This record gives sequence, structure tokens and C-alpha cells, in this order.
Amino acid sequence: MTHTLVIVESPTKARTIRGFLPKDFEVIASMGHVRDLPNGASEIPAALKKEKWSRLGVNTSDDFDPLYVIPKDKKKIVKELKSALKVSSQLLLATDEDREGESISWHLLELLKPKVPVKRMVFHEITKDAISKALKQTRDLDMELVHAQETRRILDRLVGYTLSPLLWKKVAWGLSAGRVQSVSVRLLVVRERERRAFKSANYWDLKANLQTGNHSFEARLTSFEGQKIASGSDFDEKTGELKRDVKTRLLSENDAKALAEALSLIKWQVKSVDKKPTVRKPVPPFTTSTLQQESNRKLRLSARETMRCAQGLYERGFITYMRTDSVHLSEQAILAARNCVESKYGSKYLSNTPRQFSTKARNAQEAHEAIRPAGDTFRTPNETGLNGRDLALYDLIWKRTVASQMAEARLTMLSIDLSVGDAIFRANGKSIEFPGFFRAYVEGSDDPESALEGQEVLLPALQVGEEPSLNQVDAVGHQTKPPARYSEASLVKVLEKEGIGRPSTYASIIGTIVDRGYASLNAHSLSPTFTAFAVTALLEEHFPDLVDTSFTARMESTLDEISAGNVKWLPYLESFYKGPKGLETLVQKREGDIDGKAFRKVDLEGLPCVVRIGSNGAWLEGKRTNEKGEEVEAKGNLPMDITPGDLDFEKAAQILNGPSDLGKDPKTGEKVFLRFGQYGPFVQLGEAKSKEEKPRRSSIPKGIKTEDLTLEEALRLLSLPRLLGEHPEGGAIEAHSGQFGPYVKWNKEKGEKADTRSLKREDDVYEVDLKRALELLAIPKRGRGGRTALKDLGIPKGSEDTIQVYDGPYGLYVKQGKLNASLPEGKNADQITLEEAVQLLAEKVASKKSVGRKKSTSKRAANSSTKTQTKKAVKKPPRTTKSGRLRASAVRVIKPGDA
Repeated sequence: MTHTLVIVESPTKARTIRGFLPKDFEVIASMGHVRDLPNGASEIPAALKKEKWSRLGVNTSDDFDPLYVIPKDKKKIVKELKSALKVSSQLLLATDEDREGESISWHLLELLKPKVPVKRMVFHEITKDAISKALKQTRDLDMELVHAQETRRILDRLVGYTLSPLLWKKVAWGLSAGRVQSVSVRLLVVRERERRAFKSANYWDLKANLQTGNHSFEARLTSFEGQKIASGSDFDEKTGELKRDVKTRLLSENDAKALAEALSLIKWQVKSVDKKPTVRKPVPPFTTSTLQQESNRKLRLSARETMRCAQGLYERGFITYMRTDSVHLSEQAILAARNCVESKYGSKYLSNTPRQFSTKARNAQEAHEAIRPAGDTFRTPNETGLNGRDLALYDLIWKRTVASQMAEARLTMLSIDLSVGDAIFRANGKSIEFPGFFRAYVEGSDDPESALEGQEVLLPALQVGEEPSLNQVDAVGHQTKPPARYSEASLVKVLEKEGIGRPSTYASIIGTIVDRGYASLNAHSLSPTFTAFAVTALLEEHFPDLVDTSFTARMESTLDEISAGNVKWLPYLESFYKGPKGLETLVQKREGDIDGKAFRKVDLEGLPCVVRIGSNGAWLEGKRTNEKGEEVEAKGNLPMDITPGDLDFEKAAQILNGPSDLGKDPKTGEKVFLRFGQYGPFVQLGEAKSKEEKPRRSSIPKGIKTEDLTLEEALRLLSLPRLLGEHPEGGAIEAHSGQFGPYVKWNKEKGEKADTRSLKREDDVYEVDLKRALELLAIPKRGRGGRTALKDLGIPKGSEDTIQVYDGPYGLYVKQGKLNASLPEGKNADQITLEEAVQLLAEKVASKKSVGRKKSTSKRAANSSTKTQTKKAVKKPPRTTKSGRLRASAVRVIKPGDA
């Protein structure tokens, strides 16, 4: 009897695809990559630890031979795959059809070394028809894609592991550099420098409200005495100053008010009426990049959240593959979209002919379709059974895809010029003659109906010579604004436009920038930190190419050429890393010349101090005036949430001047101070009397300006924590305010861990009572990653912790305390019982003990088997034959637990 093993990346994908395959097919998830370069010293085999290159994970002296290891958390998976392969007559590698998916399949092939026929199975959507087609059209591994992905992986490792140690020595421990990461950080820093250099300017104009019959409309001053009035576009967007070559009239406040008063006494007359018909065409269906951008704008999802959500939709069969640069739609997709248009909106809303789009993105690759609803008929959002973010994202994809096959919107642009004395005013309007695709999708709005209404600016029907009456004319002041900080959407747009990195990696790049402390995400804007300024300054001066957008884009183009087979990977790595201009040589030459102290300092214009970067964060160093009026040296901790864009003269002076005396507490007679610490500003009651006795403190919540803080507000903050009462099961309940906001805390008895819940937006930490606190504490606590328990199974006999069921990235699992155990295949949350969960957790504990014993045994045997184990060491992505193709047996494997 034949038995076919199918390997995919995730359990969700496995569950979906299993329903479309014959019964004699077994589907197993590899949980992503099964091996990688070492992630730390503990993963480097003992026999290779003494090798200088082992820390890098790439032997640069031996054709950039990579050392691949099996991560500890993947050993069990690999064992399962090998066991399943032993009873199989065929192996199908069904990982994603992009470079990374091809690479995962290659690693599986090298690791499993199958003796049965192997085929690559690819599909861009998980539907019955797509899977059936993929089974009939299997192929061999695309080794050019593998070359490109492995070269990219090695290149990223060379950049990161060569530059990061330099940053540890010269700036601060724990910093990292990256091929795309460092360029992205520089983009944020350059924008912040522009914002700090920006000089805001004021300009004035006039706005009139006019009336004709029952219709009122607005018009703005455009010229006076034949000279154009200055508007926002006449100012330099980077400096804020009036452009030199622009000849305009800049009105002051007094000029504008005097003119408004004079014009209010004169008759107004229509000078010209201009009507211009125009059309708007629908935008293409989503690519990875445009989906991330629009999801961030409309749904306020981060790039990482968008991709996580999209991956789930793809793996459950709702949308096509979500990593793509293509805007192309297949014939079946176009037909499905056109059927949706006709059934939902009517045939008059269909485009005259099927509409196809071409990809314009720089370095576009990946021969997939655009992101669209899966299948040859599109389920409407209401028919999916989805909810929350999944529904919102599917709705966005459905609307954009359907809109791409709808008719153009026809509009009429209307402008009316009115003369009054020596002044000319203009009223601009827009009417929608036929909404076309606006009915389904309008960029920048979640509700097409309200967006459609908002698109129109209706003006009354006026003829030349008519004299509308004036209701009011006002002088209006404007202030130029600095360039906006990058949002995730705008950063992704720039990266794609410049050809930096791949759209499929943008989510992880932005996540890394935030996670590593190079930027903070505030009000959906990315604000670079002082560390970002320091690191960027060092790289700009000593390694300018590595943070230059053009250089990085050229690297990306070369990697694309490698994937097409037009460039050889090994000579490229040699030229990049070695030789007189190679990265290794540059770092060795310049390390001794770099003055770390100079780059641990950030000078910002307009501040009475400098910012220094230390191991515990940033701090200020400058001068202040003491009580005697003398200028003395001063230092002060810089709160972590203050970015270079936030730090101005007043804040810096306040921090340098030290604790501010807000007054005395009438109850204790002790002074109340305002202080600044690493985690932000806080208030303190009295001084520390000893090292053991700490004075009462309370952090200042966001939204309260330290310069406006009063004694009364400080005392209110210091009143926390508030004792609310006793919990029915024993233990006190208190109301607190912490770094992440207000919360209630239940101090359990018998040394148990305290239980906490954040207050809701409608709750007031100073007013919340015991009843409300008990309601909040009764709400099931979210698990790791913000997950809410699907089911509470109860507390087993002899235990103190409840067992709950959760849905995680790798499927359903039960959790008790810190112990997790996956549910058996086919078991859902409603079917699992408390007894079964206890058994699963017990088996998990037993397996951990078993692994521990095996590790102990392997360590004792290590010295006697070093030579034997070393033979399993993996090196080299793809060794090549004379023809330049990869050799299938070129890689040997060593497991990190082997010695």
C-alpha cells in the first residue's frame, strides 16, 4: 500500500490541506525552518568552538561554508519527520512557493536524506482545485531560488555579526546592525534631524463664506493687487522657510485683518466659472507592501500584525498567498471579481473589459498573483464566519479586489473665481457624476458610503457676473509643520520605492527596530531613539555604504540576479566581505580609529547639554545654576520614553536642575519632589533616610505634563496604592498605577503569586471600588501574546492552578501555570476534558525528564565520540558542481546537542 508524506510549515496549513488530499496522504508541519545558522555559543558544536569563524557561523576562509544546526526546539519535529518518512513511499515538499519556502524544502531534503521519490508541490491558494492541480504539476526544487535565499541569509549574518560587536565596543553592549535594518534606522534618524532643523513659519490668508439663494459656500483668497498670496506649498517642506524662487505676497496678521475688514464693505462678483470632467481609476489589488500600508492606515494594524493575520487567512483557505510583489490576477480571479460586481452592484458598475495590472515596484519578483480572496468564487465577508481582525482584513482584501474590476468613477471638478476690489478669491468644488468603483472601495476610509458622500464638495450653479452676498470674511493664520515622522505605512512605502529589502521582510525589520530600542511607536509614528542617533552617526562616518539607500538597493538587485541565475553567489560574497574594500577589511582597519566616546555622545542643537549613551540608557550632561547663582556641572537621567524629537530646552533644563520641590504634604509635613528616572518622571514623598528605607514614590502617567504638575496632583498620585478591601477567598485587593497604566492587584494568601488586571478606559484608579475590582479579577486573564483562554477546564485534585485551553500559532494547547501541552490532532476545545488535559500535561513533564536524562548521557559520552560526531557537521550552502548547480549531497549536519 502506498503512503505519501506531505510536509508543510504550520499546523494550520496542515489541517486545511489535509481535507483536500487522498486518505493515504499524511500531512506533517515542520514548524518553519528545521535548521539554521547557530543562534549563540551554546548551539556551536564543541569540536568547532575553538575555530575563529564558528561565532560567525560561516567559514569565510572556506568558500563561505555555513554551519547549519538543528535548534533544540526542532529536534522532536525532525525525529517525527524521519519516523514518518520511513513508512512512506513518496515525499512531497509543500512549503510556500517563495524563496524562503524553497529554502525550507531544500533544508528538509538535505536533513531527511529520503530514499523514496521526492517532488516539490507548490500552490498559491489552499482550495480543493488548487491542491488537485498542484498534485498533478509537481516539480523539482528550484536551486536558483535556494542559492538566492541562502546567499541572502549568509550576507545578513556577515553584516550583523561583523558590525554588531563593533557597536558593543564603541557605543553600548547589546546593540545590533543589519543589512536592511541599519538603512531603515537611518531613514528615521534623517527625518528626525529634518524635523529638529525645521523652522516653523507663520502666514495668513482670508476665508470668505458667501451666499446665493439657499446655498452657502466657502472661498479663499488667492491673489491681491495682481500678486499671488503665499500658501503652504510656497514653503520648503524641509526647512519651513519661504522658497527663494517663489514670488508671492506674505501677509502678516495685521495685513490680513485690515484687508478682511476692507473687503467686507465691497461687492463680490463672479469673475469666471471653470468645469473640468475627470475620471478616477481603481487601484491595483494588494501586494504584500500595499496590504501592510493600507492595513496600517485603515485598521491601525502594525506590519507584523497584518502579516500574522494574513498568514492565518491564507493557511485556512480564505485568501491567496500573502507574500507577493505581483498585482496580476488570474482569469478565474477576474471572473470571480466581475461576478461579485454584477451580483452586488449591477452590470453598469462593471468595467467595459476585464482589467489587468502590471507591477511597477522596483526589483519586483515572485511569480504569484496579487493577494485576493481564494477560490473561483469569492465569499463575501459576511459569508466567511470570520470576526475581529481576521474579518476586517479579509473585508479590505475583498473590497480592493472587487473594486479593481469596476468601472471608473466620473467626476466634475469645479472652480469659481470671485473678484472683490483688488482681490481674487477661489471656491473649489467636486461633484461625482458616477461613483463607479467608489461604491466598493475608497482609499483612506473603511465605510464606502460615508467616504462617497465626503468626496463631494458641492457648489451652487453660478454664472459669470452674478453677485453673491457675503456672510463673513475672516483672517486665518497658518503655521508650517515639520515633515511628518514615518508611520509603518510610509516607511514600508519608501523601502519598497527605493528597492531596499523585500516586502516579505518589512514586518520583521520594523519589529526588530522597535524591539532593539532603535525606535518607539507613539501615536502610530516611529520615533528614533538617542541610541539610533548614535549608531547612525558612527555608521555614516565609517561605513557610509552600509547605510546608503542606493548601495543597499544595488545589493538587493544583485541578490535578485542570483535568484535568476545571472550572477554567481560565491564571487559576490567574496567581493563584498573580502579584499581591500571588503567589510572584514574595513572593520579591521577602522576599529582602532573609531573614538567610542565621541559616538556615545549625541549633540542636539538648541539644548543646554549633550546626551550621552550608557549601558543603562541615555542621560544628560551639562550645566545648571545652583542656589548661589553659580554655574555648576550637572547630570540627569533621561526617561526612556523621551525621544530626540521630544527633548527641548525646557525639558532638558528641568532634568538637569534636579528634584523640584512641589511643596509640603499637610499630613506628614514632608516635602514632595518631582524627579526623573530611567523609566520616566515620578513624584517622591520626603528623602531616603537610609539605604533600606525607600521613600514613597509614584510614577507620573502619560498625559500629565511635568511642568504643569501641582502639589495636589502629586499628593493624589502618592495616595496610591489604595486598599479596596478583602477578596472573598482571602487576601487584600488594591488599586495601583504602574508603568503600563492603572490596575487592580489581589495579594493572595499562603505565598501565592498576586493576580492583577488592568483597569478599563472607563475606570478611574482613584474611584474604583471593591465590587468593580472583583468583576475585573473574574475576567479570564489573557495568555502569552495577548491570547484569551477558549475554555476553563477547572482545577485538578491536589493542584492549585486551573487548566485552560488556548489557540496558539501552532494550534490548540492546554496550559497550567507555566506548563503547556498541545492537543492531539483532531481534538477541539469543546471535546477536551479535564482528565485528558491532566494526562497530556503529565506526558509533557515525563518527556522533559526523558530529554534531561538523554542530555546527561550524551555529555558523558562527548569526549569519546567527538571525532565521530564532527563528521555530521554541516557546512556550505549549496556546494556547486562545475556547471554551477548545487550538489544535493553537499551538506552535512551536526546537532547542537552533539559534542
